[in-house]
Amino acid sequence: MEEIKMDEEKYLPAFQMIMNAGNSRSKSMEALEAARNYDFELARVCLKEAEDELHQAHEAQTEMISAEAGGNAVEVNIILVHSQDHLTMAMMARDFAEEMIHVYEAMKELKGE
Repeated sequence: MEEIKMDEEKYLPAFQMIMNAGNSRSKSMEALEAARNYDFELARVCLKEAEDELHQAHEAQTEMISAEAGGNAVEVNIILVHSQDHLTMAMMARDFAEEMIHVYEAMKELKGE
């Protein structure tokens, strides 16, 4: 089998997006778990951490967009597509977690706890 050589510099922003988006999604899931246990303080801390990771992922994305806008074409490859999928799912997870925290808060209030 032929060895595939990667130009690491070319893939770095995409890998950064994958890492930060994955971290963000994990923090969003932790926020959901905390909210399910009515630990809303922890849920909000996790949500903030998810947002911070998303911000870093967006910075990597912006780096690529700026390069493209500056005339340096960004090669579209499976790793880049994969990174965009991760970012989209992380954004959805964060938004969903935020909404579910509100639902769990309302449930707790309705239960009189």
